[in-house]
Order: sequence, then C-alpha cells, then structure tokens
Amino acid sequence: MPQTTTSAGPLVPARRQQARVSALVILGYSAAVYLCFLAVLGYAVGFFGGFGVPRGIDDGPHTSVPLAVGIDVLLLLLFAVQHTVMARPSFKRQWTRIVPAPAERATFVLAANLALVLVFWLWRPIEGTVWQLSGPAAGAMWAAYAGGWGLAIWSTFLISHSDLFGLRQAWRHARHIPYRPPAFTERGLYRRVRHPLMVGFLVIFWSTPTMTAGHLLFAAAATGYILVGIAFEEHDLSRSLGASYTAYQARVPALIPRPSRRHPSPASPQTAADGTGRTS
Repeated sequence: MPQTTTSAGPLVPARRQQARVSALVILGYSAAVYLCFLAVLGYAVGFFGGFGVPRGIDDGPHTSVPLAVGIDVLLLLLFAVQHTVMARPSFKRQWTRIVPAPAERATFVLAANLALVLVFWLWRPIEGTVWQLSGPAAGAMWAAYAGGWGLAIWSTFLISHSDLFGLRQAWRHARHIPYRPPAFTERGLYRRVRHPLMVGFLVIFWSTPTMTAGHLLFAAAATGYILVGIAFEEHDLSRSLGASYTAYQARVPALIPRPSRRHPSPASPQTAADGTGRTS
C-alpha cells in the first residue's frame, strides 16, 4: 500500500512566521495604545488645570445642576467600573481567553483612555465657587498641582513604567521571553507610602486656585473611588503575596507618610501595588 505523508514539516516554519507576525502586531498595538495614553495624559494636565485645551473641567455647555450632576456622576461611574472590573484577577482570567495575554494590559490602558476621553468630552461644568485664591496662595496651589503630576509620573518608574502601561509584556512576548511581573524592591517613595501614584492623583485633583462646584464634585468622587480602589487592590495583594504584604502594610502607611525613621529595609513583597488594582 502506498505510504501517506503529512505536511507537518512545511507547516512548522509557517506557524513560526505567523507567531512572529502576531507578536509584532501585539507590540505595535501596545505602542500605539501608549502613544494614545500620552496624548490623553497631556490633555488631562490641561483639563484639570483649566489651560491649554479646548475644554477644561469648568468649561463646556451649561445645563441645569441636577442634569449636570447626573451626567458627571455617570461618567465617573463608567470610569470606576472599567478600572475596577478590568483590574480584577477573575476578570483577567476570562478576558485573556479572548484577548492575547501579552496584549491584556495594553487593552486595559486603551479602555481607560477611552473612558477618560468620554469624561473630557461630555463633562458638564457646575456653577458655584467653593474657594478662589490669588497671589502667593494661588502660586502655592499651582506648585502643588505641578508637584502632584511629577509625583504621579515618577512613581510609575519606581517599579516598571513599561509594565504598568503594557509595553513590557508585548516586548517580552516579541522576544520570546516568558513574562514575569517586576519584583518590588520597596525603594524610594514606596518606603514612605504604599500608594504614591494615588497620592499624586489626590494632590492633582484638590490643588486648584479656583475650586468650583463641578471641580469639587470630581475631586470628592475621585477621592472616594481611590479609597475604595485601594481596599480592593490590597485585598488582592494580601491574597497573592500573603504575610510579606501584610508586614508591608503594617510597616508603611497607605497614603500619608509618617515622620522619617531610619531603619534597615526588610524583605519586600514580590510585586508592587501600582494603583490600578493590578497584581500581575
């Protein structure tokens, strides 16, 4: 009888080529998402500061106060739900059955970008002034605002900026290097507070020479979400890291630093809290 042959041999190079193309697509996708993030970040600086952008937090069409509050709260809820749900480990396990694992983080960043774009586009200002500062007091507020952005951005580099925004995952996948989350060394700001990124955001949201009712609504709602988000995140971290993270919690405050005390740095948890509820 004639022998049957298979074409498995020729298929192997084809599959490898397909895998390389797929990895490059994921890398390109992640890079494009990061560029979108940079654009959204730049707009956010102007949006909360009220300068250099077409529409700031106190600009836009005016509506009745109840309608404006309803629209603004819905926008904030949309962002909170996206950020919280997509950061949960249980969601990630299901989501990566659809989205390739190396692109999961970049997809999270893309969804967050879109949620923020909706906030910038549809936000409704609410009239009423809570405080209005001038002179040195206003200058101090602007300095705090700039410092908040510096703190937030700097804190992302203390662990892994590229991992936080999905670039590292895609790069390692393209290089055929197995992904491992960056180790946490408990250095710099992470020796003083557990969530320096969130501290930066809180400073940003509250540091304004003119606090309007609409800005106050955003700042108060965002503060509440940050506190709830930290609780979710630390629950996940405690489950994944165990006693090492519990010891870190006991040693380092969440948001408000204690007076500096020199002491040797103990063993650190293996993964940093990054302010997004992500532990991997």
